[in-house]
Amino acid sequence: MGQCRIIAGRWRGRKLPIPDLEGLRPTPDRVRETVFNWLQPIVGSARCLDLFAGSGALGFEAASRGAENVTLVESNTIAAKQLRENGSLLSAENCRVESMTAQQFLTTNSERYDIVFIDPPYQENLWTDIALQLVETDALLENAHIYLECPSKGELPKLPTHWQLIKDKKAGEVRYCLFLNNVGDAV
Repeated sequence: MGQCRIIAGRWRGRKLPIPDLEGLRPTPDRVRETVFNWLQPIVGSARCLDLFAGSGALGFEAASRGAENVTLVESNTIAAKQLRENGSLLSAENCRVESMTAQQFLTTNSERYDIVFIDPPYQENLWTDIALQLVETDALLENAHIYLECPSKGELPKLPTHWQLIKDKKAGEVRYCLFLNNVGDAV
């Protein structure tokens, strides 16, 4: 069993257990710190969606920093169970865990979000499909922010043309970007 540390906010410094599962790679502390510095002006009172929650590092960090609510979607039943246990451990009333695939969730979801985290297992190459599904299901609020994490080698995945790239960094094998859902530019 590994651990994931919450960096800031009301649960700052809390360490959460994470299961040792193949492909589960929590977003590194350094990357999370940068991402949440980018999101700081909007994370308080935001409605967040963590589509490939895994360890819950991004979703619980958002909740710790004042997000109004966070939906953590995880298809692996062991990881989803641990997310629920960690939510209970934190008394995180503003977090809910959905045990299903991101695609299944988006098909049934009727809510809209201010911040969406997209960090799928790299080998599944789901970035483009999930981005299109987010647009098709109208899950993004106007001016929503979309965080995307992908391998640092190669090009960015094909994404909706109205998603404006506003931040882009690399750390080792990870490329992480922040996009703005600039629907005024949608064609």
